[in-house]
Amino acid sequence: MSRIELEKYSSAITLSDMEVFVFPELMYSLVLANIMSPILWRWREQECFRKLKGKTAYRKLMRLKQYIMDEFDFNLDLETWGLTRKDVELARFVEVISAEDISRSNALFGYHGDQYYFDVDIRKHFGLDKYDSDAIPYWKTETVEAMNAFRLKPGYGRAAGECVSLAALYAAAAFIVCGIPLEDIYMILTPLHSQNFIDMQGGILTNNRRLVTKAMWFNGTEISNKAQRALRNEQVTIVSHCSGYVHCFYDRATIGRGLYEGFRDKLSRYLSADLTPLMFANFLRSHSRYQKYFQICRDCHGQPQYVKAEVLFHYEHSSPFRVADTTHEKLLAEVADEDLTRYELPGRLRCDQICEFLERNPIDPANVKHRDRILSFVSKVMPGSEQFVRDLVDFVHVEPRLPAVEKDYQPAEAISISPKLSREAVIQYLASIRGRNTTADLAFYAYRDMATCRWEPFVKAALERNPVCVVASESRDLDHVYSWLLGLGEVSIYDGQRLAQPDEVANYGTGDGLEKAFLMAAVVRWQEPTSTVAIRVDGFRVGVTVGLREWTFVSKKGLSVLVQVDQEGRIGVARV
Repeated sequence: MSRIELEKYSSAITLSDMEVFVFPELMYSLVLANIMSPILWRWREQECFRKLKGKTAYRKLMRLKQYIMDEFDFNLDLETWGLTRKDVELARFVEVISAEDISRSNALFGYHGDQYYFDVDIRKHFGLDKYDSDAIPYWKTETVEAMNAFRLKPGYGRAAGECVSLAALYAAAAFIVCGIPLEDIYMILTPLHSQNFIDMQGGILTNNRRLVTKAMWFNGTEISNKAQRALRNEQVTIVSHCSGYVHCFYDRATIGRGLYEGFRDKLSRYLSADLTPLMFANFLRSHSRYQKYFQICRDCHGQPQYVKAEVLFHYEHSSPFRVADTTHEKLLAEVADEDLTRYELPGRLRCDQICEFLERNPIDPANVKHRDRILSFVSKVMPGSEQFVRDLVDFVHVEPRLPAVEKDYQPAEAISISPKLSREAVIQYLASIRGRNTTADLAFYAYRDMATCRWEPFVKAALERNPVCVVASESRDLDHVYSWLLGLGEVSIYDGQRLAQPDEVANYGTGDGLEKAFLMAAVVRWQEPTSTVAIRVDGFRVGVTVGLREWTFVSKKGLSVLVQVDQEGRIGVARV
């Protein structure tokens, strides 16, 4: 492998935030690794999914959402995977992308987001403000095995993962459990977030553990407003799909132009809504500062009664009923008599008159003349009505900043697998196209299939990018590290001939003997950086040798290999 190829393939093992940004094929390789994992296929046998056999994919997706909500926590502990250094990470990719581009788009390297994020102090929100020096956290994306293994980590009672991990999990589970074709799933990555757009029922976004339908996107609630942050305020860096990807900084795109333009249209329709009475009420729910300019009129035995808009919206907080939808009258019936008046409140617009206005005058927010109509209607009582109109227009239409359409399109061979295939057939198909599809090839590295992958990427990642195990052993000499490892659990979090990285062993307190051997080697290389280290696996026996010293472990992985790392860090591998 060339130096850059080795960086890319070893990055498929560690999957840090920066690695995925630099090598966009990695995002979909993780999805495919999760699809190959037996864990998600076992979900199909859960009673909650078996009883939905024959139901629609949408119904299954809604149940999947609840399953993920019940079984997974959102984890944003930036120190889960330890610390690295900015200069080290930048030097790795200097031949691929400039430091300036990285700092403009990666939160760990200076990116602060746009004006919205300045206002909410996003670096402090994510805990990044304590990393102002050259030290930065590894922001690693977990495989489904690593997410599941959080149950073993002190302080965690459930599986867990950060946003990119959850996006990859959702994409794979939607395919396996819900039968949604991969062609209908698009991954959207921004500097601070990752989510999926699923092309069904007018569009559905995954957002961490939740799903956001189009109706939910525009309902004006606080949780929906939070779900909008990334697409409203950030540049989309990568769109990834089973047919390829497009990256905001790279001229070359491996997705087809027609597919990408089709995605842009679908997302645009999802992010746009007609200005109806319901949408106007949703806007007031979202922008509560404008509620004081409106009142709601109701009929009471042929006589009008009025209630302040902010009062009625307050009733929503403790009621299943909502303003302006089909439960509107039921909500009004809950209003106490003292909150109603018999006279029209001065200085406030009546919402029923606004509804009549909107029904008589369909409004296209993109049309300047139509905006003027709204302005003339509300300016009678509302100071700053121009800002009101701008906010209203912005509410009903979000213009995402996607990578440009004008790219050098070089479509790759699409990943084409049917949800009707068995797990074994999926793995067989992906293996058959490894030689001509880089994403499929990288998927086996993310999957950690050491029976079919080259060892150099795994070894490089294990020795260079696992700081947690180093910190855990920094107060121990090598013999004490060995004793500590022997005292850990003996079960790997990966099945078959797949291997955990040293920090996964350290974080979850368990690992096969071969995995512990790589942790031992990582600590040796940290404590004695000029030592030559050899790891020999011969059947059940694993030996880690440094000069005349040797530490032995027992492995059930059934692998046979000799790995040597010389004083300069050069890696040699031989099958034995």
